[in-house]
Amino acid sequence: MSAQERRSPVRGEIWWGHFLTDAPGKNRPAVIVSINSRNAHPRVDTVLAIPLSTSVTKVGPWHLLLHAAETGLREDSVAWCENIGAIKKDQLLEPITGHRPLTNTQICKMASLVRIAMGCVD
Repeated sequence: MSAQERRSPVRGEIWWGHFLTDAPGKNRPAVIVSINSRNAHPRVDTVLAIPLSTSVTKVGPWHLLLHAAETGLREDSVAWCENIGAIKKDQLLEPITGHRPLTNTQICKMASLVRIAMGCVD
C-alpha cells in the first residue's frame, strides 16, 4: 500500500507497532493516543502510542488492565503507560482485526498513568 493510499490511524485504535523497548524486528499491539488532527496531518510523520502486553501478572501503578471483552483482542492486556512513545506512521502495520477502539475515558485514564510514571502526582 502506498503512502498516499494508507489511511491515518484514529485515536483509540489498536495497531501493530515497534517501540524502542522491544527487541529488533518485534512488533506489538499499541493504542494510538494522539489526537486525530495530529494523526492525519500531512507534515506530521509520527503518532503517539502506548504499547500493550499480555503479561497481566506484572501490573504496576502506571499500567492499565484492559480485558479482552472490552478490546476485542484474544487475551487480556496491560497498557504500559510508562512506555508511551512516538511511532513513525510508515512503520505502523494495519489495525488489529476485530479490535474495538478504546474510549476517550480509557485514553484519558492512560494519560493520568503517564503522569504517575513521570512522578507528577499531586
